[in-house]
Amino acid sequence: MITRDISNSFGILLGIVISGLVLFMGSATADTGEREQAAVKITGAFLEELGQAMTREMTKGGPMEAIKVCAELAPEIANRLSRENGWRVTRVGTRVRNPLLGMPDAWEQHVLEEFAARAAKGEALADMRHGEVVSEPGGQYFRLMKAIPVQPKCLLCHGPAETIPESIKTLLKQHYPFDAATGYQAGDLRGAVSIKQPLGKQAR
Repeated sequence: MITRDISNSFGILLGIVISGLVLFMGSATADTGEREQAAVKITGAFLEELGQAMTREMTKGGPMEAIKVCAELAPEIANRLSRENGWRVTRVGTRVRNPLLGMPDAWEQHVLEEFAARAAKGEALADMRHGEVVSEPGGQYFRLMKAIPVQPKCLLCHGPAETIPESIKTLLKQHYPFDAATGYQAGDLRGAVSIKQPLGKQAR
């Protein structure tokens, strides 16, 4: 009788634990889904605002003005969206123009390599993204990256060195003395928007 009672109690306890785990996993999955939706929205807002500014300045002053957009306005947009939405928004590159801002960390480098492998199999870079929960020394974060393909208009500043006008090379040296982000072809993987948020912070 005692053995049966212990067995029954254990079965009830196990059922409670399993139910709790199911509820927790369901809640965690829903939370991750909300964060991914928020991350995609913010990433899209960043790319849209940056693209509009680039087109506007290219039309107004040519590629010389567009360089200023990348050097000055892009970090401002990323910082503002970070403050407004509680995420850290940055851009990273497969080749770095500004080592202080565009150098990928280990996780970002891994995802960039994954993007390149997916592109080699025929997947469109324009639709490519990757998001997951990542454990870091500071805690757990939801992280997402959205691939940035090289557009034809980008080649004025990012194309093969021999095709870049001397006036643009001079301006690039002024803004980016350690520039390595040339030699691309249209359709190459330029880099990605990278966005992260600690799991303890409410998604918005």
